Amino acid sequence: MRTVFLASAALAAPLALMVAAQPALAQQAAQAGTATDVQDAGEIVVTAAKRSENLQSVPISISAIGGDTLSKSRITSVDSLVNKVANLQLTSTVGDNTPIFALRGVSMSDFSLNQSSPVATYYDEVYKGNFAFLGIALYDIERVEVLRGPQGTLYGKNTTGGAVNLISRDAKLGETSGYVNFGYGNYNRVDVNGAVNVPLGDKAALRVAATYANADGWFKNVVKGNPDLASTNEWAVRGTLKWEPTDGVKLTLRASHSRQSPQNYGIYAQPEAVNRPGLSQWQIASNVPQKRRAQTTSVALTANIDVSDTLAITSITSYDKGYLFFKEDTDGIAARVLEVPYFDQASQFAQDLRLTSNTGGPFDFIIGAYFNREKVYNQSTLEVLLDTDFDGDGQVTSADCAAGLPVACRVRNQFDQIKKSYALYSDLKYKLTDALTLRGGLRYTHDDGEQTGFRSDALGIDKRFIANLIPLSNLGFKQDNVSGKIGLDYKLASGDLLYASVSRGYRAPSFNAQAFFSPAELGVAKAEQVTAFEAGAKMQFWDRRITLNTAAFYYNYKNQQFINVNPADASQQLLNIPKSRLYGAEAELTVRATDSFTFHGGLGLLSTRIQDGIVSGVNVAGNRLSNAPSLTFNASFDWTVVEGGFGAISFHPEVAYQSSQFFENINIPRLRQQSYALFGGHLDWNSTDGRYSLSAWARNLGNKFYFTSRIDLTGFGLDYNHVGNPRMYGVTAGVKF
Repeated sequence: MRTVFLASAALAAPLALMVAAQPALAQQAAQAGTATDVQDAGEIVVTAAKRSENLQSVPISISAIGGDTLSKSRITSVDSLVNKVANLQLTSTVGDNTPIFALRGVSMSDFSLNQSSPVATYYDEVYKGNFAFLGIALYDIERVEVLRGPQGTLYGKNTTGGAVNLISRDAKLGETSGYVNFGYGNYNRVDVNGAVNVPLGDKAALRVAATYANADGWFKNVVKGNPDLASTNEWAVRGTLKWEPTDGVKLTLRASHSRQSPQNYGIYAQPEAVNRPGLSQWQIASNVPQKRRAQTTSVALTANIDVSDTLAITSITSYDKGYLFFKEDTDGIAARVLEVPYFDQASQFAQDLRLTSNTGGPFDFIIGAYFNREKVYNQSTLEVLLDTDFDGDGQVTSADCAAGLPVACRVRNQFDQIKKSYALYSDLKYKLTDALTLRGGLRYTHDDGEQTGFRSDALGIDKRFIANLIPLSNLGFKQDNVSGKIGLDYKLASGDLLYASVSRGYRAPSFNAQAFFSPAELGVAKAEQVTAFEAGAKMQFWDRRITLNTAAFYYNYKNQQFINVNPADASQQLLNIPKSRLYGAEAELTVRATDSFTFHGGLGLLSTRIQDGIVSGVNVAGNRLSNAPSLTFNASFDWTVVEGGFGAISFHPEVAYQSSQFFENINIPRLRQQSYALFGGHLDWNSTDGRYSLSAWARNLGNKFYFTSRIDLTGFGLDYNHVGNPRMYGVTAGVKF
């Protein structure tokens, strides 16, 4: 009954808007043009199910956001997608451009750089599991697709929560075109991005896109001589070569490179009276001047070959490498209480090969095989109370570490990790009648994992070896899994779609990267599994001027992996929460009231409860899961205020709201993030011919202060907090050619 109540609540607000708008909309639709005009304006093509399909025909809960919308809203990082998608959350413990997503309450409660999120990220169908591969992605983007729920059939492992697909703009044959945008904002932010598309004869084309951004840090550092934190310094370039040598053969080669070297994020340490005396919310006293450094390189070849009129082969071969280094001032103060340098270097090779049918008959299929090999080198160091003269001789030396271990020590671990994944998968659909379709699929996955050369050593302040804490160790796992999905969808005479499904997702076992003090901290977390029951509807009204998509779901969540940080001594173990349940609903509404006014809204409802679990000796059964607010809401509208020979002026306000949430599973009251709303938007001018544009934009217009992650470190006298970005604003000018 409670699930039904949530689903009904999700529908109530959008339906009320529809009913209230019906008389005006009916009149406006009659005046606006033919039904065909409205249909064309309302169609969104997605590739979420590995086919190009109208969003309204895909029986999956999907949010699709166009590249122009992202660009004009100044969403230049995947982190900011949370303000556009219902039931999508973010933990930023690893910093900008390396998001840890939570979707419908399924999250990665870990900040280790060797881990892979249960909400998988894909760039142009290439899986990017490790943080070192993520880099800068949101430039020259065609669209973003967020798929909710387990995607274990077509997408495979590490999609227990869902998947985020980032699709870049493709090269176009026979076309010379391009654009460039220049922007300036507060904190002396400078943005430049653009692309150029050129034909290479009749059968090939090249597209090159690039972006650059630089900004001062917004976290003002009061330590004299040390830089402000949370700055921006990044650039990226992507080349896309498309070649169609004959009919039915399309080859696309993509290569990209990105680099970031900003000042790292800052930690807001509490209680303020002890850790932040005399500082404002946007000030910090940090003694760590090192820049954050990240670099990615990726190459991918996609081949689409029509074997016949009804069969096509797709091959995606990819290689990625990257590294990520940053030194975190974990204590958030000028004293050296706890600081942690992290280093992650990774490479991967992947091959996806599939056969897709398009018979036009009752039965169609996708069958495929997948291989991925990921290699990671990880090194982390706990720098513990390095200013402590433990032996009282008046100076801090390696002898203090030997006497007071771990006080006055650098405790460093390092290891290599190799994971191999093999999979066979299928996705089938059969039309039982013209209206009713049965869908299903299975995926078999075999995973091998090795963690080799793990050791942890205590080093003195001069990095001299003091003691071995964890002897040289090797761990491994082998895991076989079968994920599946079965569902029915029913197409009404109106064209609306009703669907229901049962699916299962799988997240591979993981190694603990945070073992420092004892071999007992080493371990392998069990594979995680989500069994999901979902029903939804995709509806359009009034000549498709109104689109309403809704979904309700219930999850059985087993063995959620999480890192357990002991607040007393900072020792850490990678564990599993044996059993949880989640249920909720989403509704997304688009109303194209007139040709000059469109409303967009999204609503997410969520209830989570741990049913079985022990954390730091505390029974957490009955607690809420982390990163799972019970209510999220976003709304915006696009209003062309005036239009004439001078061009068009349009207004685009936005709001995103989320209710309170916890960032850990013990649900410590003082670490609860209260509900908040973020306001923003943009005011645009576009020339009549569409070549020139000017935009004034703002994000977090109310300068709301809020946290994006929190950890209990009371053993060091503090609570560790990440802070969301403050008010950002600026202007952007663009030209197309």
